[in-house]
Amino acid sequence: MCGIVAVIGSRDASPLLLEGLRQLEYRGYDSAGVATVENGELHCVRAKGKLVNLTARVDQEGAPGLCGIGHTRWATHGKPEEHNAHPHRNGSGRVAVVQNGIIENHRSLRDELTAAGVVFQSETDTEVIPHLVGAELDRLVAAGEQPSGALLLTALQAVLPALQGAYALAVVWAEVPGALVVARRAAPLLIGLGEGEFICASDTPALAGFTRTILPMEDGEVALLSPLGIELYNAQGERQQRTPTVLSNQEGVADKRDFRHFMLKEIHEQPETAELWVARHLPAGLTAGNPVALPFDEDFYAGVERIQILACGTSRHAAQVGGYLLEQFAGLPTSVFYASEFRYAPPPLAPNTLTIGVTQSGETADTLAALAMESDRRAGHLDPAYASRQLGITNRPESSLARQVDAILDIGAGIEVGVAATKTFLGQLLAFYALALAFAARRGHRSDAEIHDLVQELRQLPTQLRQLVDAHDKQSEALAHRFAETQDVIFLGRGINYPIALEGALKLKEISYIHAEGYPAGEMKHGPIALLDAHVPVVSIAVPGSVFEKVLSNAQEAKARDARLIGVAPEGPDTELFDDLLAVPKVSEWISPLLTVVPMQLLSYHIAAHRGLDVDQPRNLAKSVTVE
Repeated sequence: MCGIVAVIGSRDASPLLLEGLRQLEYRGYDSAGVATVENGELHCVRAKGKLVNLTARVDQEGAPGLCGIGHTRWATHGKPEEHNAHPHRNGSGRVAVVQNGIIENHRSLRDELTAAGVVFQSETDTEVIPHLVGAELDRLVAAGEQPSGALLLTALQAVLPALQGAYALAVVWAEVPGALVVARRAAPLLIGLGEGEFICASDTPALAGFTRTILPMEDGEVALLSPLGIELYNAQGERQQRTPTVLSNQEGVADKRDFRHFMLKEIHEQPETAELWVARHLPAGLTAGNPVALPFDEDFYAGVERIQILACGTSRHAAQVGGYLLEQFAGLPTSVFYASEFRYAPPPLAPNTLTIGVTQSGETADTLAALAMESDRRAGHLDPAYASRQLGITNRPESSLARQVDAILDIGAGIEVGVAATKTFLGQLLAFYALALAFAARRGHRSDAEIHDLVQELRQLPTQLRQLVDAHDKQSEALAHRFAETQDVIFLGRGINYPIALEGALKLKEISYIHAEGYPAGEMKHGPIALLDAHVPVVSIAVPGSVFEKVLSNAQEAKARDARLIGVAPEGPDTELFDDLLAVPKVSEWISPLLTVVPMQLLSYHIAAHRGLDVDQPRNLAKSVTVE
């Protein structure tokens, strides 16, 4: 959560900071602020609410200087009020800090500082940092040291060991307008290299239009930035030399085009996402023995006997579909875990296990930490069969995930601005279809004909998605008006479509704030059926296959309790029982999740838009979850 930007160079910092924050606002939009340094003065401007409020304040009050830091906030400690907005300053107002992460021991540090006479202005965990850095600077200056960027670096290096938790932070000092210091631990931070200027940010979108050359910081590193260059140090204070890298897919500035919201645009981009995936992974000339083009050699597949998948939120729903495919189509025992739970209750170690981490941002703290923990506990095992083997599935190949795991699978969905994931969810699903095909072929678990049939269906997907999105946009918009007074919705699915029911419920909760739950359809009568009446709509996913008749029977049970029944199913006599039908093409059960999710995305979108809600930036949420 939270987005930070720091700039130093030969241009006014505030326009660069505001543009960088605009590109990072998906990380948090409770409040925002900037601090710049000029002529020995520190100028700090903050505002509650979205970035437009801060921009107006900066236009009115000004924030001069060639060096500055900025922050857009997702609240963790303290309500989203202006006094809790970053940057935070020390008592003299001469040191300012922005931070992404959580300082876990901030209460004890606050107590010590309060006992020493410090008066706090916020409830945040971050505010302890400028007070600690300021006190260290005062001590050093009193000892005869002259103000300089090097002194600011020394002060921060002295303070960091006292901070427990995760952080990415940037610090400026009024005494040195030509320097800023940044540091990271378990939170992402990138340094972008321009011509005589540098930008440091939480994620690559803030670098758009500034540079393609980056220096990702490693855990425990601290850097001093000045117009003359970068000094990089590890946690032991040793100078580091590392070659910068070039972004392989520089993201441009996002544009809604003619769409009302980014989310709607991104739903409409899903056929293109599928088309690019087919071109990349299912090119002509492949065989049943090698049915999919993936960037791995044969050693990647060799000896894998089981798979465990770690993910959170929407990514976990994609992982559940992936787990079904890997078990049922490829014949590989697969377990799917909440990454946040896996960290504290991992299963017993098993040999020849591939661990897959799924995160669209590549920065999800729980997933990264769970992967690191799994790698550590396997490193101590003497049997090579227990060695760590890890794959990351992400939309950001330059992310922390890519630097942490053995192999990466880029879903290639392009920039997604809407906080509620749509096209990245589709991209994650497609990544699992590719893996299931690859393992099924190598394990001989499916016949050549079965593999060929699935490949051919996947090649038809872009056309089917294009027709589906166009057909359901207006239908979902019309249906959304009937949800004006709705407070609860139930989503039902079975087998491979049960995770899609969970995803449909999550989308509705995220952007419309309607309470929704997803259940396996067969479990409805084991408790949740007590919730049903004429005021609780039920969305049932029913596609031809092994559980089709069972799902229809479960839907009848709901209808018998007066629930309004909405079907996501092919047209036909079997589906006439639904009060409303969101029709999908008649396809095999295997690829049905790639289609059944689309009507639910559009329905959730139009319900939220009809209610006049902020679809792209729903309350209390952030797209990249970088704290536990």
